[in-house]
Amino acid sequence: LPSGIQLEEFEILQKIGEGGFSIVYKAWDLALEREVALKEYLPSSIAHRGGQTQVSARSERNKPTFAAGLSSFVREAQTLASFNHPSLVRVFRFFHANGTAYMVMPLYVGRTLRSVVQEMATPPDEAWLKRLLHPLMEVLEIMHAKGWYHRDIAPDNIMLVEGETRPVLLDFGAARQVIGDMTQALTVVLKPGYAPIEQYAAIADIKQGPWTDVYALAATIHWTMTGKTPPISAGRILQDTHIPLAISEQRKYSQPFLLGLDAALKVKPVDRTQNIAQFRASI
Repeated sequence: LPSGIQLEEFEILQKIGEGGFSIVYKAWDLALEREVALKEYLPSSIAHRGGQTQVSARSERNKPTFAAGLSSFVREAQTLASFNHPSLVRVFRFFHANGTAYMVMPLYVGRTLRSVVQEMATPPDEAWLKRLLHPLMEVLEIMHAKGWYHRDIAPDNIMLVEGETRPVLLDFGAARQVIGDMTQALTVVLKPGYAPIEQYAAIADIKQGPWTDVYALAATIHWTMTGKTPPISAGRILQDTHIPLAISEQRKYSQPFLLGLDAALKVKPVDRTQNIAQFRASI
C-alpha cells in the first residue's frame, strides 16, 4: 500500500516487513495518536493487488483457498486478542477493507533472536537460554490450553524487545497452514530443520499437538547453541544422522538440560516430550 493512504483511523507510513502471506506496515493511529503495526493478509502465491489498494484471488480456482486463509487470518487475530501475555504479540483490533483483512498490533522495536545470536562472539550460556525459554514456554502453555498451536516457532519469529529482556513470540502462521493444507504447498509452509515430521506427513495417525511446538522450540534452541538446525525431520525418519546434544555439547551445558532438549527433538511424536510442562521439567 502506498504511504499516506488511510484505512479506518490508520494512516500508512511505510512498509516494514513482507512475507509470503502478509505485509506489515508502520502506521499512525489518528484516534489515539500513536504508531502501530498494521498486518495485511496478502498470500502472494494465490492473491494480488489490483490498482493501489484492492486485494483479490489471482483466479477463480484460487478463490476458495484465499477465502479459507482469510477466515483463518481473522480467527488468528481474534485468538491473539483474547490472550494477554507480555511475550505474545498483541492484537488491538482487526477490520476488513480492500477485499482483505488487517490486524492492528503494537509496533515493537527490537531484533529477532536470529540477528541477536549471530552477532554474539560465542553461543549463549545455559542461564541465558533458560531466561529466553521461560516466558516462551509460559506463552505456549496458555495457547495450548485453548487448543491453539503456533506451528512456526523459529529464530526469525522470536523478537527480543529493545531495552527489555523479554522475548516476544510473533507470527502464528495459521493462515499459512490452511493455505498449505489446501494447496499441498509444503515448501511454502514449513521451515526446514524446525518443523517436526507430523507437519510433513498428511497421515491420519500422525497428529499435530503441543509436541509439535515442543520440537520447534527445542530445534530453535539447538540452532542458538550450535549455529545449525537438526537435520530435516522428514529425512531423519529414513536415516537419522542427528548427533544428540548430550554428546556434541556435553562440555558446554549441563547434562539434564541437554538430555531434556534431546528428548524434545525425537523424530516420532510418540517418542517425544509430549507437552510444555514435561519439557520444562525435563530441562
